[in-house]
Amino acid sequence: MILLIDDEPSVTASLALLLKQAGHRATAVATPDAALDALARERCDLVIQDMNFSRRTSGDEGMALLGQIRTRHPDLPVILITAWGSIDLAVRGMKAGASDFITKPWSNQQVMQTVHTVLGIEQARAAGRGDDVPTREALDERYDFGRIVGQSLALRRVLQLVGRVAATDASVLVTGESGTGKELIAEALHANSRRAGRPFVKVNLGGIAASLFESEMFGHVRGAFTDARTDRKGRFELAHTGTIFLDEIGDLDAASQVKMLRVLQDRTFEVLGSSVRREVDVRVVSATNRPLAEIVAHGAFREDLLYRINLIGVHLPPLRERRDDIPRLTASILQGVAQVYGLGPLTLTDAARRWLQAQPWPGNIRQLRQTVERAVLVSGSPVLDVDEFTKSQEGGHARPPSDPLPPVGTMTVDEMERAMIVKALGHCGGNMSRVAEVLGLSRAALYRRLEKYGIDV
Repeated sequence: MILLIDDEPSVTASLALLLKQAGHRATAVATPDAALDALARERCDLVIQDMNFSRRTSGDEGMALLGQIRTRHPDLPVILITAWGSIDLAVRGMKAGASDFITKPWSNQQVMQTVHTVLGIEQARAAGRGDDVPTREALDERYDFGRIVGQSLALRRVLQLVGRVAATDASVLVTGESGTGKELIAEALHANSRRAGRPFVKVNLGGIAASLFESEMFGHVRGAFTDARTDRKGRFELAHTGTIFLDEIGDLDAASQVKMLRVLQDRTFEVLGSSVRREVDVRVVSATNRPLAEIVAHGAFREDLLYRINLIGVHLPPLRERRDDIPRLTASILQGVAQVYGLGPLTLTDAARRWLQAQPWPGNIRQLRQTVERAVLVSGSPVLDVDEFTKSQEGGHARPPSDPLPPVGTMTVDEMERAMIVKALGHCGGNMSRVAEVLGLSRAALYRRLEKYGIDV
């Protein structure tokens, strides 16, 4: 049963009909006291409550009711109803324990997506209470985690959470240090969702200039600006019915954050140069290696946007906290390097394996991959020992210092560029701003080359 709490009969009648059409039973009450009485009498699966029940518009009545519900029924999810101009009130409610919020005026699609998402999250949480962390084999039997390597306890906890929430449409914020594999988690969320097979659109927000944000994200029509010679679809439209992955969301400037909040809240947008609003159905997965809570505290990131993208948080442990996975990761990397460069089987000595496990890896899996690839390229040996890694870190020893370039005919320009990017990534520990700087590229140009050469970041 879903309990509706609002003193406007037209609102409760509309919501009750909408929920009934979707197969849910709903009961409506008009006051906080009636709501608490109803919750005491009958088991409820979800509460949808307004924030005001009189002529007062401060939201204090709604906050007080939310507090009482959370005290008496701590596991009961609550969705708040508020006006767009009072999103700060909704954020207060989220801090107080509400599961999500919808804004007036709403669309029926928005309401039902929120209801199904919150109910799905609660079902996933209930299924996980008291469960032991399954083995990697058990996880792979239930979910598709194909490209994710490892079976440490820290990783399995992450995969268990990913598997449970993937079936919902909950917005997910993936956090973790640079190089921990946040994009792979986003791909896994999509692959194990009901949207699998639909578009999966990756957007690196750190590589989009603020002046191009609207055109890139929402598209433009011909003539919208000087160089707009044809209509162009934006990333949100391309992701319609699928998943959009917003990487480096912590790099958004203030103006772009407002525009992002609007589309994530209403699931509508306007194409640049057009005044017609378009609806979009997407699942949103975001990622950042920045401490967003601290950035919010300093006023550089909107708190309401943080709550909108962070319905579920997935934090990836650094590689130093999952050292047991390093041998498997290294074996997978060696296999990939051999395929890319047309080499025979590549292996490690036991000493090299122990050496790799002992390193701090500030750049995490990305740095491990670049270190292994560089050692293979520099040494030319099919069996890598500790010396191959230490010498490659020192710049190699196969060529005289007076001639840093490879012999003519051994590498194409593209291969040299790819190798230099890999080297810069390792040298800078995966810091993309620093990599772009040392290579003399803009971030956007660097990301284009990463995509061109198939370098995972």
